[in-house]
Amino acid sequence: MNGALTRYRIIAWIVGVLLLALTLVAMPMKYFADNNVGVLIIAPVHGWLFVVYLAAVGDLARRVQWPVTRILLVALAGTIPFLSFVMERRVVGWIQGTDRQPSFTEA
Repeated sequence: MNGALTRYRIIAWIVGVLLLALTLVAMPMKYFADNNVGVLIIAPVHGWLFVVYLAAVGDLARRVQWPVTRILLVALAGTIPFLSFVMERRVVGWIQGTDRQPSFTEA
């Protein structure tokens, strides 16, 4: 399972950085400077790597037997800038048992 977690963490960071580059650099260049080279390069790379991200999420979810709602939350995190970094830390906490959800039965 450590291999699946490591693969997920690496691809989450790559997809997050590419999404930031796309939204903060390439898109403004396209619309404000009439230069769409960044979008033409970064968008397809991000798109294909997002598919790899989804495969990594699926592999990790299968190994740790996540419910469907958690799988969808983690998968959608790769589509919102900065959220993939936050979710990556949350996933590590879930896997390592350090990010526990409070229970109503705890005092």
